[in-house]
Amino acid sequence: MENNTSCQRKKILNPFVHLEGYNCFGCAPGNPFGVKMEFYEEGDDIVSCWQPKSEYQGWLNTLHGGIQAVLLDEICGWVVMRKLQTAGVTSKMETRYLRPVSTLDECITLRARITEQRRNIVNIEAELCNAAGQVCTRALCTYFTFPQKKAREMHFHHCHTEDEV
Repeated sequence: MENNTSCQRKKILNPFVHLEGYNCFGCAPGNPFGVKMEFYEEGDDIVSCWQPKSEYQGWLNTLHGGIQAVLLDEICGWVVMRKLQTAGVTSKMETRYLRPVSTLDECITLRARITEQRRNIVNIEAELCNAAGQVCTRALCTYFTFPQKKAREMHFHHCHTEDEV
């Protein structure tokens, strides 16, 4: 995946943060057990910088593969919300673990973008890089996206960046 550093990063506002009962494991800032991801738009990509913690390890000082899958799936969901302005669900996810991810890293970077869209089916590729910038994990996600009316029923209306409000 190409790193498009010439574009400015724009913080994406979480559209659910004031919704009563919102407790997403991936992105709810108030979930004490969650990973509390935040997202930025950078050109065609959605980006997240996340600090691993020892609570999420599998092997000693190694980020659990299931947590890596959560992070990759979550960023792909945010691609759907921001780039397509609708909600959706994962219908398939293929994950390739290329190298271990240390829980001692200060920050890992996740990056995702749409690679193909056919009506309501969207393919998204994502990668997780360690603090040294090495790709550690890749995912290909297929999302089923909802029509706007269904997305509104699920409390999704818009996904804006800070500079848009």
